[in-house]
Amino acid sequence: MQDALTQQQQKLDSLQTADKQHFIHPFTDSKGLAEKGTRVIERAEGVYLWDVMGHKLLDGMAGLWCVNVGYGRQSIVDAVAKQMQQLPFYNSFFQCSHPPAIELAQKIASLAPNHMNNVFFTGSGSESNDTNLRMVRRYWDLKGKPSKKTIISRDNAYHGSTVAGASLGGMSGMHEQGDLPIPGVVHIVQPYWYGEGKGLSPEEFGLQAAQALEAKILEVGEDNVAAFIAEPFQGAGGVIIPPSTYLTRN
Repeated sequence: MQDALTQQQQKLDSLQTADKQHFIHPFTDSKGLAEKGTRVIERAEGVYLWDVMGHKLLDGMAGLWCVNVGYGRQSIVDAVAKQMQQLPFYNSFFQCSHPPAIELAQKIASLAPNHMNNVFFTGSGSESNDTNLRMVRRYWDLKGKPSKKTIISRDNAYHGSTVAGASLGGMSGMHEQGDLPIPGVVHIVQPYWYGEGKGLSPEEFGLQAAQALEAKILEVGEDNVAAFIAEPFQGAGGVIIPPSTYLTRN
């Protein structure tokens, strides 16, 4: 047993050293992490993780809120392996497509509301919101309204960590890193009743927070506003669920 623990510790030490020397972690104090040492996850099954030292952990975050079906699903492993053997990758430029992309787009459209019938694939949420910003501005260009460029977002929102994504987000700490937000992105109050309700009922505060959107549109000018971006629930901002009157406000 002692020999096994020694081997595990040696493996952990080696991996932590390599991690410290070569791997840059997101949203992390690199100096502090290097002093403490990373937690090295080695395998997973179902809702559990195991680190290199053999400690079993409950993955309450589902990866980064994205492994909702759990780990080790054999049907997924088999499907991925089969596709990797047949066609691991091909681009959709140059008038090309392939069955998995077509079939997945069709499936997503079938599950989405009736007016949402087209799918554009990206590799991450940050990339998706970069694309959203470009796409909505180009849309208004094609509609003959090139002045509609401003995107309205919310304080404390999270929409990614790229330049455009972090600008769309409303986290001041991220804005301090890189002279953000970029021009054409403005923010309104978040619907955080518990922290900012100031004696109002949740319903009253929800209406007040929703009214901030109309006020900002009037301030910026309707002819200059391209879109409003908002998380139904603010995830990274603290799992903030807006009052019932907020999203239903017309």
